[in-house]
Amino acid sequence: MKDPYQVLGVPQSATDEEIKTAYRNLARKYHPDKYRDSDLADLAGEKMKEINEAYDEIKKQRAAGSGTGAGPGSTGGYGPRPGGQGAYTGYRTDRTYTSSELFGMARQLINAGRIAEAEQILSTIPESQKSAEWYFLMGWVALGRRHFVDAQQFFDHACGLDPENREYREAQIRLREQMQTGNAGNADANDGCSLCHLCTGLLCLNLCCDTRHC
Repeated sequence: MKDPYQVLGVPQSATDEEIKTAYRNLARKYHPDKYRDSDLADLAGEKMKEINEAYDEIKKQRAAGSGTGAGPGSTGGYGPRPGGQGAYTGYRTDRTYTSSELFGMARQLINAGRIAEAEQILSTIPESQKSAEWYFLMGWVALGRRHFVDAQQFFDHACGLDPENREYREAQIRLREQMQTGNAGNADANDGCSLCHLCTGLLCLNLCCDTRHC
Protein backbone atom coordinates (compact mmCIF):
# COMPACT_ATOMS: atom_id res chain seq x y z
CA MET A 1 0.00 0.00 0.00
CA LYS A 2 1.22 3.48 -0.81
CA ASP A 3 2.17 5.75 2.07
CA PRO A 4 -1.00 7.74 2.88
CA TYR A 5 1.09 10.63 4.20
CA GLN A 6 2.91 10.85 0.88
CA VAL A 7 -0.41 10.88 -0.97
CA LEU A 8 -1.54 13.90 1.04
CA GLY A 9 1.89 15.51 0.81
CA VAL A 10 2.43 15.83 4.56
CA PRO A 11 5.07 14.40 6.92
CA GLN A 12 4.13 11.75 9.47
CA SER A 13 4.77 14.34 12.16
CA ALA A 14 1.95 16.55 10.81
CA THR A 15 -0.81 17.53 13.21
CA ASP A 16 -4.39 16.38 12.70
CA GLU A 17 -5.31 19.89 11.61
CA GLU A 18 -2.49 20.01 9.05
CA ILE A 19 -3.62 16.68 7.65
CA LYS A 20 -7.20 17.86 7.43
CA THR A 21 -6.12 21.05 5.65
CA ALA A 22 -4.00 19.10 3.16
CA TYR A 23 -6.91 16.75 2.48
CA ARG A 24 -9.34 19.60 1.87
CA ASN A 25 -6.93 21.39 -0.47
CA LEU A 26 -6.38 18.25 -2.54
CA ALA A 27 -10.09 17.44 -2.55
CA ARG A 28 -10.85 20.88 -3.99
CA LYS A 29 -8.08 20.50 -6.56
CA TYR A 30 -9.21 17.10 -7.84
CA HIS A 31 -12.96 17.38 -7.39
CA PRO A 32 -14.65 15.49 -10.26
CA ASP A 33 -16.78 18.50 -11.19
CA LYS A 34 -13.65 20.42 -12.22
CA TYR A 35 -12.79 17.77 -14.82
CA ARG A 36 -16.28 16.78 -15.96
CA ASP A 37 -15.68 17.73 -19.61
CA SER A 38 -11.95 17.02 -19.65
CA ASP A 39 -9.88 14.12 -20.95
CA LEU A 40 -8.41 13.98 -17.45
CA ALA A 41 -11.76 13.15 -15.82
CA ASP A 42 -10.94 9.49 -15.21
CA LEU A 43 -7.48 10.21 -13.79
CA ALA A 44 -8.86 12.95 -11.57
CA GLY A 45 -11.48 10.52 -10.30
CA GLU A 46 -8.81 7.93 -9.51
CA LYS A 47 -6.76 10.57 -7.74
CA MET A 48 -9.74 11.67 -5.65
CA LYS A 49 -10.34 8.05 -4.65
CA GLU A 50 -6.68 7.71 -3.64
CA ILE A 51 -6.87 10.91 -1.58
CA ASN A 52 -9.99 9.75 0.25
CA GLU A 53 -8.46 6.35 0.99
CA ALA A 54 -5.25 7.95 2.27
CA TYR A 55 -7.15 10.30 4.57
CA ASP A 56 -9.25 7.44 5.92
CA GLU A 57 -6.13 5.31 6.47
CA ILE A 58 -4.36 8.06 8.42
CA LYS A 59 -7.39 8.58 10.63
CA LYS A 60 -7.58 4.84 11.23
CA GLN A 61 -3.87 4.61 12.11
CA ARG A 62 -4.04 7.54 14.50
CA ALA A 63 -7.16 6.23 16.16
CA ALA A 64 -5.29 2.97 16.77
CA GLY A 65 -2.26 4.85 18.07
CA SER A 66 0.04 3.70 15.26
CA GLY A 67 0.12 6.79 13.10
CA THR A 68 2.62 8.81 15.10
CA GLY A 69 6.10 8.34 16.46
CA ALA A 70 7.63 6.79 13.34
CA GLY A 71 9.87 8.75 11.08
CA PRO A 72 9.65 8.91 7.28
CA GLY A 73 10.67 5.71 5.57
CA SER A 74 10.30 3.57 8.69
CA THR A 75 6.94 1.91 8.00
CA GLY A 76 7.35 -0.98 5.62
CA GLY A 77 8.67 0.97 2.68
CA TYR A 78 6.50 4.02 3.13
CA GLY A 79 7.87 7.49 2.57
CA PRO A 80 11.02 8.82 0.91
CA ARG A 81 14.33 7.10 1.26
CA PRO A 82 16.24 7.91 4.46
CA GLY A 83 18.28 11.08 4.48
CA GLY A 84 17.46 14.72 3.85
CA GLN A 85 19.30 17.37 1.88
CA GLY A 86 22.32 17.09 4.13
CA ALA A 87 22.63 13.39 3.28
CA TYR A 88 22.99 14.09 -0.43
CA THR A 89 26.64 14.02 -1.45
CA GLY A 90 27.71 17.43 -2.69
CA TYR A 91 24.85 19.42 -1.17
CA ARG A 92 25.79 21.68 1.70
CA THR A 93 23.46 24.01 3.51
CA ASP A 94 26.26 26.45 4.40
CA ARG A 95 26.81 27.76 0.88
CA THR A 96 24.75 29.33 -1.89
CA TYR A 97 24.12 27.41 -5.10
CA THR A 98 23.12 28.74 -8.49
CA SER A 99 19.80 27.59 -9.90
CA SER A 100 21.73 25.62 -12.53
CA GLU A 101 23.60 23.70 -9.82
CA LEU A 102 20.38 23.01 -7.93
CA PHE A 103 18.70 21.74 -11.10
CA GLY A 104 21.62 19.37 -11.64
CA MET A 105 21.31 18.04 -8.10
CA ALA A 106 17.55 17.62 -8.49
CA ARG A 107 18.04 15.65 -11.70
CA GLN A 108 20.39 13.21 -10.00
CA LEU A 109 18.06 12.78 -7.04
CA ILE A 110 15.06 12.19 -9.28
CA ASN A 111 16.94 9.60 -11.28
CA ALA A 112 17.90 7.89 -8.01
CA GLY A 113 14.25 7.81 -6.93
CA ARG A 114 14.81 10.29 -4.10
CA ILE A 115 11.75 12.33 -4.95
CA ALA A 116 11.21 14.07 -1.61
CA GLU A 117 14.79 15.34 -1.54
CA ALA A 118 14.56 16.56 -5.13
CA GLU A 119 11.38 18.43 -4.29
CA GLN A 120 13.07 20.01 -1.27
CA ILE A 121 15.86 21.34 -3.46
CA LEU A 122 13.48 22.63 -6.13
CA SER A 123 11.41 24.36 -3.45
CA THR A 124 14.41 26.59 -2.66
CA ILE A 125 14.32 28.15 -6.14
CA PRO A 126 12.97 31.74 -5.95
CA GLU A 127 9.82 32.49 -7.92
CA SER A 128 11.77 34.74 -10.29
CA GLN A 129 14.07 31.84 -11.23
CA LYS A 130 11.43 29.21 -11.90
CA SER A 131 12.42 28.55 -15.49
CA ALA A 132 11.20 25.97 -17.98
CA GLU A 133 13.63 23.48 -16.48
CA TRP A 134 12.15 24.00 -13.01
CA TYR A 135 8.68 23.11 -14.31
CA PHE A 136 10.10 20.13 -16.21
CA LEU A 137 11.79 18.75 -13.10
CA MET A 138 8.70 19.39 -10.99
CA GLY A 139 6.84 17.34 -13.59
CA TRP A 140 9.12 14.42 -12.79
CA VAL A 141 8.62 14.99 -9.07
CA ALA A 142 4.87 14.81 -9.67
CA LEU A 143 5.35 11.61 -11.66
CA GLY A 144 7.35 10.15 -8.80
CA ARG A 145 4.36 10.78 -6.55
CA ARG A 146 1.97 9.38 -9.20
CA HIS A 147 0.30 12.77 -9.54
CA PHE A 148 -0.23 12.39 -13.27
CA VAL A 149 -2.51 15.40 -13.77
CA ASP A 150 -0.01 17.68 -12.04
CA ALA A 151 2.86 16.17 -14.02
CA GLN A 152 1.13 16.90 -17.30
CA GLN A 153 0.48 20.48 -16.26
CA PHE A 154 4.13 20.98 -15.28
CA PHE A 155 5.35 19.51 -18.59
CA ASP A 156 2.88 21.69 -20.50
CA HIS A 157 4.17 24.78 -18.70
CA ALA A 158 7.79 23.83 -19.38
CA CYS A 159 7.05 23.43 -23.09
CA GLY A 160 5.21 26.73 -23.13
CA LEU A 161 8.27 28.51 -21.74
CA ASP A 162 10.76 26.64 -23.95
CA PRO A 163 8.86 25.20 -26.94
CA GLU A 164 12.04 24.23 -28.82
CA ASN A 165 13.39 21.95 -26.09
CA ARG A 166 13.11 18.34 -27.31
CA GLU A 167 13.61 16.88 -23.83
CA TYR A 168 10.62 18.75 -22.41
CA ARG A 169 8.49 18.07 -25.48
CA GLU A 170 9.18 14.34 -25.43
CA ALA A 171 8.18 14.08 -21.78
CA GLN A 172 5.00 16.03 -22.48
CA ILE A 173 4.04 13.88 -25.47
CA ARG A 174 4.88 10.52 -23.91
CA LEU A 175 2.97 11.20 -20.71
CA ARG A 176 -0.04 12.46 -22.65
CA GLU A 177 -0.02 9.29 -24.74
CA GLN A 178 0.10 7.13 -21.62
CA MET A 179 -2.72 9.09 -20.00
CA GLN A 180 -4.90 8.84 -23.11
CA THR A 181 -4.43 5.07 -23.33
CA GLY A 182 -4.97 4.65 -19.59
CA ASN A 183 -1.56 3.09 -18.95
CA ALA A 184 -0.35 5.80 -16.57
CA GLY A 185 -2.85 4.90 -13.89
CA ASN A 186 -1.98 1.21 -14.13
CA ALA A 187 1.73 1.58 -13.39
CA ASP A 188 3.11 -0.51 -10.53
CA ALA A 189 4.05 1.79 -7.65
CA ASN A 190 6.41 -0.87 -6.27
CA ASP A 191 8.66 -1.20 -9.33
CA GLY A 192 12.35 -0.94 -8.54
CA CYS A 193 12.95 2.05 -10.79
CA SER A 194 9.96 4.18 -9.93
CA LEU A 195 10.55 6.66 -12.72
CA CYS A 196 11.53 4.19 -15.44
CA HIS A 197 8.45 2.04 -14.86
CA LEU A 198 6.04 4.57 -13.41
CA CYS A 199 4.24 4.89 -16.73
CA THR A 200 4.64 1.89 -19.02
CA GLY A 201 6.87 2.88 -21.89
CA LEU A 202 7.70 6.35 -20.51
CA LEU A 203 11.45 6.90 -20.74
CA CYS A 204 13.71 8.41 -18.09
CA LEU A 205 14.79 10.97 -20.72
CA ASN A 206 18.43 11.10 -19.62
CA LEU A 207 17.65 12.61 -16.23
CA CYS A 208 20.86 11.12 -14.89
CA CYS A 209 22.74 13.54 -17.14
CA ASP A 210 22.47 17.29 -17.33
CA THR A 211 21.14 17.28 -20.91
CA ARG A 212 18.90 20.30 -20.98
CA HIS A 213 18.88 20.61 -24.77
CA CYS A 214 19.28 17.12 -26.17
